[in-house]
Formats: sequence, structure tokens, C-alpha cells
Amino acid sequence: MATVHLRIGDLVWGKLGRYPPWPGKVVSPPKDLKKPRGKKCHFVKFFGTEDHAWIKVEQLKPYHPHKEEMIKINKGKRFQQAVDAVEDFLKKAKGKEQNSDSKAESKGKKTRNKPLKILEEDDEDLSALKDPSEKPVRDDPHFHHFLLSQSEKPASSMEPISKRLKIIEEDTGSTSIQAADSTAINGSITPTDKRIGFLGLGLMGSGIVSNLLKMGHVVTVWNRTAEKCDLFTQEGARLGRTPAEVASTCDITFSCVSDPKAARDLVMGPSGVLQGIRPGKCYIEMSTVDPETITEISQVITSRGGRFLEAPVAGSQQLSNDGMLVILAAGDRTVYEDCSSCFQAMGKTSFFLGEAGNAARMMLILNMVQGSFMATIAEGLTLAHATGQSQQTFLDILSQGQMASTFVDQKCQNILQGNFKPDYYLKHIQKDLRLAISMGDTANHPTPMAAAANEVYKRAKALDQSDNDISAVYRAYIH
Repeated sequence: MATVHLRIGDLVWGKLGRYPPWPGKVVSPPKDLKKPRGKKCHFVKFFGTEDHAWIKVEQLKPYHPHKEEMIKINKGKRFQQAVDAVEDFLKKAKGKEQNSDSKAESKGKKTRNKPLKILEEDDEDLSALKDPSEKPVRDDPHFHHFLLSQSEKPASSMEPISKRLKIIEEDTGSTSIQAADSTAINGSITPTDKRIGFLGLGLMGSGIVSNLLKMGHVVTVWNRTAEKCDLFTQEGARLGRTPAEVASTCDITFSCVSDPKAARDLVMGPSGVLQGIRPGKCYIEMSTVDPETITEISQVITSRGGRFLEAPVAGSQQLSNDGMLVILAAGDRTVYEDCSSCFQAMGKTSFFLGEAGNAARMMLILNMVQGSFMATIAEGLTLAHATGQSQQTFLDILSQGQMASTFVDQKCQNILQGNFKPDYYLKHIQKDLRLAISMGDTANHPTPMAAAANEVYKRAKALDQSDNDISAVYRAYIH
């Protein structure tokens, strides 16, 4: 794109990396945000995405002269929504300008517009549109800055980074790598050049590996049942013969297995990860396990000079396939940053929670709530039936109230259809409830609701529902 000279408030088409031009507006950066050194660029807010980024001047075009051209070459629903957002903004800006003029005339005096801050010296005056109602960028909860260096970020144990094009900065005290939908600007992430290893191709691991490959990562896979690797080697993955081999040949190795015993065996068993760990190698434990297991694995990995991060995931098989998991990370912060493109490929957001063990605690709490809630929903459905009420009507009413959610709708529909194909194994949620109850005991904190739900899941397991979906807990109430 040709170089243009712009002012605060100008509407533009901005191009970032491999992404197509996207409509945006030049805005003022936060006072404490430095412009990238050696680069002539403007700070741009993109319409329809709430993203902000420094864009080089040669990658900017004024909006109106190039509108028709851009609409012809760019397609997609999200792109059209962004263009519509620009048009809405223009209408509102025009309306506010007219209201302002009429008020000034009625008072018998003319109101002078506040001078715009010019980013670059130039005699050209383009659209110079400025929305007076716009929040300062620093106050925007979705503030993104893809060139912000680590040294410029707040010194907090929990700060945000992002998916696609930007690093996010918030004042919430929690860290998150936002994995916004890459189709929003028809682009994709830039994969790390580090070699990735992945151990465990179950319900969650399969979707994760598939998305890593789709986003261009170099991945070596291993699974206890070797046949599960075939699909991924056909998609371009390399095959590892043992966990030790994967860990020794890869820079970053992930694992995602069923329970604490499987996680320990994978690391410390025969031909385990520990045998392949060398100084500087990274190991990321994605399994949902107890904090004690995380501490043990962390200690043995770091004792060999390795770097450790835990990163359990919240979600389901479908969310894993869609690359929309929520990742909870804790441990070595530098490993978390090295895994940025991986987390962006597999999830919609990723939180850094501090020292190792914190992610396991948070994950168990989340799954405790989910498991207890699912058991309560199943109990409500069966009570409706027992009292002569329509279960479908119960669901219809529920979906219109405060508890309406995709989770409730999908699980209830599964129950009514008798479809218990696993999206998240019942045996795994029962394991998580058990571990959460144990964690509560350690903290001397009561967990009576979780304990009651755990007994219902144990009954469902006794009815041979272990390998069905968590919604199969319903069957514990009808047998």
C-alpha cells in the first residue's frame, strides 16, 4: 500500500502481516504506550473486532477512496459486519455534528471544534472523524497492542497476551492470551519455529493436535495406542516411538492424558519423558490432575534442567476440535510465552495463573461446578418426569431463563434423544469431582454439594456409563 499521511480520527484500511486490509480508525494510543522504534506508524482501532494495533504508514489507505475496491476483494460475514460498523459510526458522527451545530446556533454563538492531535506533520486534511463518545483505549477491556515488548508490560504475575495480531493489556490482574476467531480478518496465526511434541491423542488431544497442524506447527505425536497416530501422520505430523524420544527431539512437549497415574507414568515410567529431558527443553502438562501431581512432575522436570508449565484445558471434544478451548496455565512464565502460538491455535483464550499448581486447583474447581451442575440438571429432568411434567417443556422454560446456555441446551437435548456419545467422559468428571473433594479436605473446606454429585456419578459408573458423556449421569436417576 502507498504511504499516506493521517490524523487522529481518520478512517482507514489497515493491513497487518498476512491479513487482508480491514476497516479501522486512527486513535490516540495510551500515554504510557510507546510507538515502536524506527517505524512510522499509527495506532489503529479495527471495526468489528475491538482490536488495536500499531500499523506502518505504508500499510494504510484512506477509507472512502478505496471502499469499493476493498469490498470487491474481501468477502465474508465478519468483513461485511465490520464495514456495516463503519457506516453506523459515520451516521452517528453526522447526527452528533448536526445536533452540536443546532445547539450552538440556538445559543447565539458558534462552538469551535477542539483541534485534532496530528500524528504526522502534513498539510493534507482527510476525514478527521472523531467519535466523542469513544472510550480511551486504555479503558477498553479488549485493548490490544501486538508490538508491546515484555519490558513495557506491567509488572504483574498475571497479565494478558493475544491471538492473531496483538498483545492485550488489562487492569484486571489476570493474564490471558486471547485467541480471537482467526476468520475475523480471514487470517491465521504465525506458528512458532520451535519443534512441538504431543503425547496423548484422546478426545481433547486429537482436536488440539489437529489445530496445531492446521496452523502450521511442526508436530511430533505419540500415543499409547499407536494406531491413533495414523490420521495425524497423514496430515503431516511426525511419529515418535516413545515419550522419551519425543521429548528429546522436540523443543516443547505437551501431554494430555486421563488421570494423575497416567500423567506420572508418562513422565517417570519406562522410556518416559524424563529420559528425554535436557536443559532448556520445555514440558507442558495439559492433563487435569491434582496439585500434588503437578508439583511432583514439575520438580523432576526442572531437576534435569527442563522448563515446566501446567496448562489444563476447560472445554469439550467439540470445543477442542473447533480450537475454542480455555487454557489455564501456571509455572514457568517464559514457557507460557514461548507457547503463545500453540495456545492461540488450540484455544480462544489462555490465562496465566502464577506458580505451578494454581492451574490444577482452578481447573478442579471449574470441573467440580460443571459436574455438580450437570447432576442437578439431570435430577430436575427426572423429577419433572416423575411429577407428570413435560421434560421438553422444562427445557424450553430453562432455555428462556437466567440459566440458559449452550451447555444446558446441548446436554438436555442429548438426554431427551438418548444420545450419550462422549463429548467429555463421565469417568473423567467423576475423577475431577473426587480430586476436588480431596483438595477441599486438604484446605479444610467443606464441599457437600460436590460430594453429593460425586455419589451420583459413582452410581452412573456402576451402571456402566463410564465411557459415555457426562450427561449420562441422567441414567443414575432412572435405574
